[in-house]
Amino acid sequence: MMKTTCKKASLICGLWLSLSWPFIMEPTQAASVIPAKVVATSLNVRSEPALNASIVATLPQGAVVTITDEAYGWAKIKYNQKVGWVAGYYLQKGAVTSAGSASSPATTASVKGKQGTVLADSLRMRKGPSTSHEIVLSLPRGTRVDILKKQGDWLQARTSNGQTGWVSATYIGDAKANAPVSKSTKSPGLKGKVIVIDPGHGGSDVGTQGTKWNSMEKTLNYKTSMLLASKLRQRGAQVFMTRTSDSQKPSLAQRVAFSESKGADAFISIHYNSSVKPNSGTLTFYYSQDKDEPLARAIESRLAGGIGLRSNGISFGNYHVLRENNDPSVLIELGFLSNPKDEGIVRTSSYQDKAGQAITEALADYFGR
Repeated sequence: MMKTTCKKASLICGLWLSLSWPFIMEPTQAASVIPAKVVATSLNVRSEPALNASIVATLPQGAVVTITDEAYGWAKIKYNQKVGWVAGYYLQKGAVTSAGSASSPATTASVKGKQGTVLADSLRMRKGPSTSHEIVLSLPRGTRVDILKKQGDWLQARTSNGQTGWVSATYIGDAKANAPVSKSTKSPGLKGKVIVIDPGHGGSDVGTQGTKWNSMEKTLNYKTSMLLASKLRQRGAQVFMTRTSDSQKPSLAQRVAFSESKGADAFISIHYNSSVKPNSGTLTFYYSQDKDEPLARAIESRLAGGIGLRSNGISFGNYHVLRENNDPSVLIELGFLSNPKDEGIVRTSSYQDKAGQAITEALADYFGR
């Protein structure tokens, strides 16, 4: 997870200050009522999920709130009869009581004498049995662990050096079975690398739509992804697509599961952007500073080299397909469909081809050519 250097949680570092809300990438998702704790020194509560919305309250570190809805990285919360929106990045979800202490955990069963093997490329071990808990370390594919306890879909595991934590049971296989085949790491460059391309949206979810030519994001995402896939295959990469037609609509969880089932060396989610202001250009998002940021920097460097629109750099993005993905992952916004000038450029095959070429070269850079 990215560590911010801002003194106040209400400040979003770097590029977020210069670009307006919203970045249309994930549909609004209604959340069940979830308790959470403020992990920032000070957190502003706003009337709407936008940086320019009025502040209705300020929460201290450690305050316990109730999340009632989530949208585009923002969380709608209730605290002491006040309701408003906060940046979801500064909340730690978990079962906490109104006093801030842990509530009774789900049933935990002890496991004796069982071992398992990590099946994911990089599996996060956490301090507790949920994604809201802090990450202890990441376990590489093939790591053998002792299974100590089971709680729901989580396992408490211990490594050979004595490190203990909780991991998702989905990515632990039987240690007695044959070890999974490792991904290609012997040769540099793209040859043999497994790349999963995720054309954002699809089916009934059209994404955002152009303001002048009514270009549908889902279609642009798919066309650009197909061009990218072709270029990567020509360079020897193994390419898989999360959807192979414009009518398909896999869920966010299905996209992540697909990536991890393929043991992807890189997961690339393709999108086009929208804003209430006339913003322009590309933007590359990452979630994990260790796992994702190097890939994001490699891609941004090539996009900045010139494909027809300026690059707005890289930025932290708390998005499901990045946050829940154990593979190196990025989400790329290739222009603003809300900007008529951008839309006129990105809807052309020549722009999409240049974008695909830039991303291909970036992946070659990332893997060391």
